[in-house]
Amino acid sequence: MVYRPTIGLEIHAELKTRTKMFCDCRNDPDETRPNVNVCPICLAHPGTLPKANRQAVEHVLRVGKALNGELADYSEFDRKSYFYPDIPKGYQISQYAYPFVSKGSLAGVEVTRVHLEEDTARSSHEGDGGSLIDFNRAGVPLMELVTEPVIHDAQTAGRFARELQLLLRTLGVSDANLEKGEMRVEANISVSKDDTLGTKTEVKNLNSFRSVERAIAYEVDRQINVLEEGGTLVQETRGWNEDKQETFSQRAKEGSADYRYFPEPDLPKVKRSEVKEWSDKKLTDALPELPAARRARYEELGLKPDDAAYVAGDEERGAFFDDSISQLKDSELILLAANYFVTDLSGLIAKSGKGKVTPESFASLVRLVYAGTLSSRGAKEVLAVLHEKGGDAEAVAKSEGLVQVNDTETLRESVKEAIRLNEGPASEYRAGKEAALQFLVGQAMKATKGAGNPGVLKDLLIEELGK
Repeated sequence: MVYRPTIGLEIHAELKTRTKMFCDCRNDPDETRPNVNVCPICLAHPGTLPKANRQAVEHVLRVGKALNGELADYSEFDRKSYFYPDIPKGYQISQYAYPFVSKGSLAGVEVTRVHLEEDTARSSHEGDGGSLIDFNRAGVPLMELVTEPVIHDAQTAGRFARELQLLLRTLGVSDANLEKGEMRVEANISVSKDDTLGTKTEVKNLNSFRSVERAIAYEVDRQINVLEEGGTLVQETRGWNEDKQETFSQRAKEGSADYRYFPEPDLPKVKRSEVKEWSDKKLTDALPELPAARRARYEELGLKPDDAAYVAGDEERGAFFDDSISQLKDSELILLAANYFVTDLSGLIAKSGKGKVTPESFASLVRLVYAGTLSSRGAKEVLAVLHEKGGDAEAVAKSEGLVQVNDTETLRESVKEAIRLNEGPASEYRAGKEAALQFLVGQAMKATKGAGNPGVLKDLLIEELGK
């Protein structure tokens, strides 16, 4: 029988702010010393009062604008009660009935809501069965985005999560590194034979996009197998075991009633219309070029869709490319730049890191190739030197002896020598064997120590062999 998977995502992202969500402690994800960025507020001492972080609210509103969502004028915080050691208050300040953002979409997936809450502390479990808690993360601003249950395969879920990470980085609201826990993906998964929703499970502990896709695919297969064998699915929270590549049961899934939501009495309500910087116009005007628009712009310049996606897939990468092509203008030069950027420069970066190539030196290199001053091989060698040591492309080409010779009279002697030393291939070409010509071009290139322009050499060879 054919089952239809239905998937909804809940994605948390720690926001980049100077301080935590409800106190003045530093929000520093790179702090390694435990329990140094703490205070009576984020440790939940009796009698302390929270104060909302305005920058965190603005970050969520900007995300809402980028998603083309509906921004609430009235919003409030709520208490979400549950009792874990990493929640010092016995409740989490979150949002329930009145989130900052409703609706919107990204990568073809509809968004239900985006709201703001505080992060929990971090637990670490010792080998003797004990646990330690680091409260540095407790109270860090946390954005939660919930999608509609409109995803029907693992690949679409992974694509949405990647696009959200790119959007958050483009907006500058979060670094969203999954490996550091700055972005966490949870998937609600069910299967059914018709359009009704089946019994869902929530899968947690997904710390990479590949894990998101593999966990969803595994859980869909597991649920189908249970039903096919006559079993019954239960609504539960499951974890993902990366080593075994399988999900495992953790606990029964809570419902909203279990959390006993009620409005947070220690925080004032939020009226967006009372803050002029949060008007629709100001928020819209402050948005940078979004990833989808950047990809479209690159494709309009003539880049292939895959190349456009690669360049736009990282904010720093896109900025470097834009700075480079701003110095080139001509469409042929831009396409040549894209080719060297996507293949050669990206290969060097993948192998040995960012390197020392600047947009100016890269644009200069492209102009040298276009003008015929550098061969393709020479360009790769110059780029490698620039990546390692920096400098000016033309100066490097000259110092390395890689400037291409285009002068016909200078190259003619090398062509005559190649013909003289290779009489057999020369005769074969005259007899109609075209492949022999390429061999002779290689020999002429060898005679020029790689400095000759292969196009000019080929033309000269045809001319000399025709005499």
